[in-house]
Amino acid sequence: MKRSMLFTAVAIATMSANTQAQEAPSYENWVGGFAQYYAPDSDKPEPLGYLDDGKTLGGELGFRFDPNWGIRFELSRIFLDMVGPNRPGFGDDGVMLGADAMYFLDNEAAYFFGGLREQSIEDNYRMMSYGVGKHWEVSENVRVITELAGYRDFGQAYNEYSAKLGLAYIFGQTSSAPVRKDSDNDGVYDAVDRCPASPAGTVVDATGCSVDMDKDGVLNSVDQCPNTPAGAKVSANGCEIKDADNDGVLDINDSCPNTPAGTEVNAKGCAVDLDKDSDGVLDSKDKCLDTPMTDKVDADGCSVLVEKEVSIAIDVLFANNSSKIENPDSQEFVEFVEFMNRYGNTIAVIEGHTSSVGRAEYNQFLSQKRADAVKQMLITKYGLDGTRLQAQGFGETQLKDPANTAEAHKINRRIEIKVSTKVKTKAAR
Repeated sequence: MKRSMLFTAVAIATMSANTQAQEAPSYENWVGGFAQYYAPDSDKPEPLGYLDDGKTLGGELGFRFDPNWGIRFELSRIFLDMVGPNRPGFGDDGVMLGADAMYFLDNEAAYFFGGLREQSIEDNYRMMSYGVGKHWEVSENVRVITELAGYRDFGQAYNEYSAKLGLAYIFGQTSSAPVRKDSDNDGVYDAVDRCPASPAGTVVDATGCSVDMDKDGVLNSVDQCPNTPAGAKVSANGCEIKDADNDGVLDINDSCPNTPAGTEVNAKGCAVDLDKDSDGVLDSKDKCLDTPMTDKVDADGCSVLVEKEVSIAIDVLFANNSSKIENPDSQEFVEFVEFMNRYGNTIAVIEGHTSSVGRAEYNQFLSQKRADAVKQMLITKYGLDGTRLQAQGFGETQLKDPANTAEAHKINRRIEIKVSTKVKTKAAR
């Protein structure tokens, strides 16, 4: 019954192939023979499960409807070895009949397929087939077939695999069949490509030749400014030629593109012996031409640096009677670590504090434990050098809020991290 259903499906597919072949030109129809390495499911046949790897010999017939889609029919003879103490002989064989739908990638890179197989080995098995392959061109009418396939039994969930090597003869080609080669990978097949050696990345038209998208007279393949405004005068590389301040120096070479009209300029388009940044040093002697107006400068026109002390402090909150850090991912920790990494010669003091609830001796112990917890977290989570961190507990000796309220106690349960250093900064005028 199963085999008759598969033969019916094959017959319908063949009629469909003939119908489509009449409606559209043929694309590399083929007939071929092949050999396969075949790996059956080791549980077959039940209950003995004695089948081992073997081979198949067969033939196939394929039809292409267009450059991407086709169908294929297979008939093969299977020869399998046997293993195990219950094997009935030294080998077993059978027949497998199949049909697949095939999808060919552009440029014949490969094809994917899926379909049905009817297999007869001791028993009949109906399976789904799937896989990938490639037809390698040997000559105009000869192809080498390579293929890897898998099979899934619909009834008993068997999984089997095969590797195919075959030879195919191409027939049915017509003069309207397209040549699917694209030597320069520009998206235009060689059959219609008037410029078959276009450089990689070139934008081409329907004939495969480079286009001039911004219509500046420079082809896109050499145009470094592909969006030049219409009508603009351009150089050989397609970039607009402008002199916005009319100082005689083109903008592409002008370091001072807004020079006032009539100003004498140098080769870089900047005024001669002017003080562009108004720092009191003429441009001809100014080694820092863009000094901010707020900066004090030296004789070379560069900002004067002075030392300034900077510091950072953060708070860490804890639950009552706990040294567990509630917010280890806080942005304050991130900013603190960034500060420490920026100023590598600093040492931070981690101060632990508690509320006034409980005995003072215990609070001193808890505050030290909290400070140690923060130090360890900064080492393990954020990678800080432990030699740059000091932990010290102060208990309830430095309350921020002396009130005997829940809010005050929450504020007093904290960690303060203090660090300071001196850095160089720009002096103001």
